Amino acid sequence: MADRLTDGLDQVQEKVADGELVPYISPLTVPPLLRPQPVDVLQETAITLRPTWVRLHPQLPPTLMWGYNGSVPGPTIEVRRGRRIRVAWTNRIPEGSEYPVTAVEVPARPQGEPQAGTEPGRGEVEPNKDVAALPAWTVTHLHGAQTGGGNDGWADNAVGYGDAQLSEYPNDHQAVQWWYHDHAMNITRWNVQAGLYGTYLVRDDEEDALRLPRGEREIPLLIADRNLDTDEDGTLNGRILHKTVVVQEENPETGKPVSLPFTGPYTTVNGQIWPYADVDDAWYRFRLVNASNARTYNLVLIDEDDNPVPGVIKQIGSDGGLLPRPVPVDFDAALPVLTVAPAERFDLLVDFRALAGRRLRLVDKGREQAPGVPDPLNDVRYPQVMEFRVRPSGTCDPFEVPEVLSGSFRRISHDIEHGHRMVVLTPPGTKGGGGHPEIWEMAQLGEHEAADVQTPTEGIIQVRDAEGVLKTYRRIARTFNDGLGFTIAEGAHEQWSFLNLSEVLHPMHIHLADFQALGRDAYDVSGFDLELGGTRAPIAYDPGTRLPLAPNERGWKDVFRVPGKQMLRIMGRFDGAYGRFMYHCHLLEHEDMGMMRPFVVMPEEALKFDHGAGHGGPHGRHAA
Repeated sequence: MADRLTDGLDQVQEKVADGELVPYISPLTVPPLLRPQPVDVLQETAITLRPTWVRLHPQLPPTLMWGYNGSVPGPTIEVRRGRRIRVAWTNRIPEGSEYPVTAVEVPARPQGEPQAGTEPGRGEVEPNKDVAALPAWTVTHLHGAQTGGGNDGWADNAVGYGDAQLSEYPNDHQAVQWWYHDHAMNITRWNVQAGLYGTYLVRDDEEDALRLPRGEREIPLLIADRNLDTDEDGTLNGRILHKTVVVQEENPETGKPVSLPFTGPYTTVNGQIWPYADVDDAWYRFRLVNASNARTYNLVLIDEDDNPVPGVIKQIGSDGGLLPRPVPVDFDAALPVLTVAPAERFDLLVDFRALAGRRLRLVDKGREQAPGVPDPLNDVRYPQVMEFRVRPSGTCDPFEVPEVLSGSFRRISHDIEHGHRMVVLTPPGTKGGGGHPEIWEMAQLGEHEAADVQTPTEGIIQVRDAEGVLKTYRRIARTFNDGLGFTIAEGAHEQWSFLNLSEVLHPMHIHLADFQALGRDAYDVSGFDLELGGTRAPIAYDPGTRLPLAPNERGWKDVFRVPGKQMLRIMGRFDGAYGRFMYHCHLLEHEDMGMMRPFVVMPEEALKFDHGAGHGGPHGRHAA
């Protein structure tokens, strides 16, 4: 142990000399707790958005950011189930304020070399003047909440200085962790990086009965990758840098460059770069959120010798609340990896009881597209995330993990009456897509209509499913501003199928509703023609590749990972609210570049009078 400590001190001194940040020297901060009082529903809780200075790391100067109530992340909002609250999200960022994010695009490097996005600093590249000129134009979305469309944080309904966004949240939901973040049209990726995000907890009696760790032993962990600018001499100056890699210098359709989504070298936890947390030798509950723009983390808990520490982490909840039973993180591999895509939440129990005196580290092992080829969206320069320092408490923690967590949980059955939606995620470079991936809403053609379609044709996709049935789909929408395609009866169950024709993993988020995964299947997508924008041969089910659902993705969720060459099938019920909502890829750059579509939920009785113009597919309940 003494040798390891000596080696560690030597490494720290070398890093200081090299101008690099030293990991694990900043204590983990916990966002302030805010419990709105629902005594009078007409009484609003004011949460102000305002500039603040944050020290992201002890070696850095203060960083200009924007925070909810001046905090980055914003306060943890805690409410009881069924207690309605109103929040006035009030913009107090003065007009003419300096925009806190510097944005640049840098050229791609040859394959096999680390991309410039993994390095700090912008070099000789001039900042994007249009980003620097952005005003404080913001709107807050409570991600996961079941609330009316007028309260949801519609992306166009952003407000400027002095104005307030008034939102009402019924909180009629099982115990859950939601999170809130900026959702302003076209600029979400920069506003969130500026610091506009926080977490939101709903409590209920079922959760209380489990007697889970609480108080100082329940800690939110909001992780997000960031990059930093440097001075001319290469010294980190603390300024937030949004640096993306250009993969196409000029797209002939738009005249603009095409770049990858942002990933950065530094991981922040609760706004601190690589912090440490002092914990007792006891059970802890961590409420984990991936607040990154695009990075999917593959988290591993390791010891002082870089060996995985198996068996100490159990997942008890996902995006939509408690799982029916605990799931060990190492459920399917010798290496206990926890994969967390942007916007996913994980409710975790960690058992430190037998680890007193130890230092454990949470690290990101990254991902490879193929052996030896890093994934450009998850190329890890620094694997550090945070460190846990386990101190002896002198007491015995009597907590035991319950065998059953949610007695109210029920699996959705496929045979219930439901509608169906098909959504296709296209590869970059598809005809008419401006170089960026798109969301295509599809309508299945009837037998006679399909027989009249000439293939190949732009916007026509044929799919041969697991039963060998050939289905023909026509594209009805591809951009956010295309006509409304999906109108849904309130209370209706729907199955949504996401078919990903690309190599990129898309975390898909649907507002308002919780869903359950029905299954995922591999497909041969080689029949899709980029230049044509349609299929020359059917997209075919691959019977040779089995993709069983993981135990921890069988609960309620609102963000679903859709890897390339897969079809993910999910089902949920659109209940509890009316209005216009949206669904989108939660890679924020993709969302801002158009991978977002609207849908409307209205009373089933009112749908009987719908004129149907511009609507593709069924509106109400029907059998699949």
